[in-house]
Amino acid sequence: MSRGGQAKDRSDGPERKCIATGEAQPKHGMIRFVVGPDNMIVPDLMEKLPGRGIWVSSDRTALDTAVAKKLFARAAKQPVTLPEDLTGLVETALVNRVTSLLAMARKSGDAVAGYEKVKDWLSKDYADVLIQASDGSERGKNKLSTPYGGSFIGWLTSNELGLAFGRETVIHAALGTGGLSKRVVEEAARLRGLRA
Repeated sequence: MSRGGQAKDRSDGPERKCIATGEAQPKHGMIRFVVGPDNMIVPDLMEKLPGRGIWVSSDRTALDTAVAKKLFARAAKQPVTLPEDLTGLVETALVNRVTSLLAMARKSGDAVAGYEKVKDWLSKDYADVLIQASDGSERGKNKLSTPYGGSFIGWLTSNELGLAFGRETVIHAALGTGGLSKRVVEEAARLRGLRA
């Protein structure tokens, strides 16, 4: 029950309150920060570091607001130092997280890259997630469509996708219904908030 006597909808998991917007939302759409031993704010993407969590919406505007208004110090109830370009640091860490999860999915056979392989997976209903590079040609990307009931990721560059698949560049990729697909979609959604 909430304060107003209404039942809360927790179907999306536990909620956390953003220090920048003041809104409570599911934690899978937020970024957790902790205060390190040297009073430095550290992003905790895996949500496993010890200490009291400070939560910010996975959104560039919210993160920039938290930095500009010194909301991390207020939330931590102590003076803290912020790394140079915290937003860029978080974005880079999320890119690394998504590409490493995609690389694990590729190694386990749950992800493929290349137009023909992706088209084959889509036609056979193997694919659950369609991934296309943000800097790929629109004409080529329009030939493939998101699987019914599936997800679409279109905000990674061709070089970033290439890192995940062990190639120089990748424009089209697909992710199967394996165990990693949900985690890839969640992490990519957090990255989208920083890039959109």
